[in-house]
Amino acid sequence: MPETVTREDADGVATITLQQPGLTHQVRRELREVVEEVHADAEVRAVVLTGSGRAFCVGQDLGQHVQALRGDAASSLRVVEEEYNPLVLALSALRVPVVVGVNGAAAGAGLGLALAGDLRVAAAGAKFTTAFAGIGLSSDSGLASRLVHCVGGSRAAELLLLAEPFVAETAAAWGLVHRVVDAEQVRPEAQALAARLAGGPTAAYRAIKTVLATAATDPLEETLALEARLQTELGRTADHREAVEAFLEKRPPRFTGR
Repeated sequence: MPETVTREDADGVATITLQQPGLTHQVRRELREVVEEVHADAEVRAVVLTGSGRAFCVGQDLGQHVQALRGDAASSLRVVEEEYNPLVLALSALRVPVVVGVNGAAAGAGLGLALAGDLRVAAAGAKFTTAFAGIGLSSDSGLASRLVHCVGGSRAAELLLLAEPFVAETAAAWGLVHRVVDAEQVRPEAQALAARLAGGPTAAYRAIKTVLATAATDPLEETLALEARLQTELGRTADHREAVEAFLEKRPPRFTGR
């Protein structure tokens, strides 16, 4: 079968592209494999996750899901625990910044994947929806947690319960999307952001991701302790020393990720 997920590397940026919008079993498996390969690749300093065609990702392939329900309902209902959860955890565990290029519609688990990244560039007019309530399900792919983190509990409840679609411009106003560009500019804009991050202090970025993951829920004392530990570790890095020397010498720093 043809690849449903592809990877391209250039200048420390790994671009992962979904070649079809529906999350079939093959797509979920291949995406997790590629993400784990990227995680293990020390040459990768930033990641772009995007789609091809007119949609980013519309979530579960319902045709495949219905066939599974008719054949073996118990097995089909284990897919969240066995496939979606490990996939989202793998994305969240990436040690480098992840820029998501939302080139078109993002629905259900597809919206969950988009929110698993660190920064999002979306096509003007692209449609978003949580979708789950419309098919009699609650959220998966970490969507509830991500929405609460991004927009707060009140709006998260509205988005999940009513499942009303909204567009990229609204998503940007709510803080779900960071940049809105013309559709043909999504990929180059996402890659440009990733290239900028790839040239930065990747050890510091990794620490920032660690703090952000729990800062909204951990007690202040725990966040302070975590920040102190990470700051101490980063203070010993070559990147920190280089940045201080560059500041004193009035020149741009040259980061190596060490």
